[in-house]
Amino acid sequence: MEDRLRRKYGGLKSRIASEGKAAIAFSGGVDSVLLLYAAREALGENVLALTVSLHAVPERELALAKAFCERFGIRHRIETVDEFSIEGFGENPPDRCYLCKHALFTRMRAVADEEGIPFLAEGSNVDDQGDYRPGLKALKELGIASPLKDAGFTKAEIRQMADRLGLSGWNRPSSACLASRFAYGEQITPEKMKRVEKAEDYLQDLGFTQKRVRVHGNLARIELLPEEFPRLFHENLSEKVTRRLKDLGFTYVTLDLGGFQSGSMNKELET
Repeated sequence: MEDRLRRKYGGLKSRIASEGKAAIAFSGGVDSVLLLYAAREALGENVLALTVSLHAVPERELALAKAFCERFGIRHRIETVDEFSIEGFGENPPDRCYLCKHALFTRMRAVADEEGIPFLAEGSNVDDQGDYRPGLKALKELGIASPLKDAGFTKAEIRQMADRLGLSGWNRPSSACLASRFAYGEQITPEKMKRVEKAEDYLQDLGFTQKRVRVHGNLARIELLPEEFPRLFHENLSEKVTRRLKDLGFTYVTLDLGGFQSGSMNKELET
């Protein structure tokens, strides 16, 4: 297993090295961390990390992205974009991710071109093909490379490789933009996203690992790992969580007994 994984990683670096220069769309999540680190090993200083600052990106994640680039001496450009200027985004249609990805990667493509870097890559992996992900269509249309997916990396393999390389965040819970917390068709605003960010920060500060606060009007549906359910009640944290989320503006606070599930809002599209 280890030899096969290292061969995959070697192939990934060789693929990137063949480009001479690379711009990497860098969110700070484990997928883009491994991709950016591989690019740094393959190309040295001929790598540019591109991060987009949005209302939909929690401040903690932006700070992690900055810290990673500083640690490894990687040149880092942060582009601020108001996603609410993207036509249709705030209305939150089922293809919201396509609209957003197309606009953001068009912006990053322009930055990479300005820097004289034809090769722009992002961190999708083979597991990302199994869910409803309209954003992948935008990447294909714009010619954005997905080297991890092309090399056959699964999410588990990415975490395993990042761990072996000693990269911080290899076991960090998966994240997603804050817009994914809202039921399709529900109007999204910067204020609503900030409310979700504060609610999830509170859960993280209490020690819960993988968490989501899904929004259905004035109801907050909390998703946690099932093994963390007992702690919510045995330590009497449920009252504190309920009080905090109501202080943030939610009228009702519920726990989803199905537990955390990535992309759970997409189930609405299956009915």
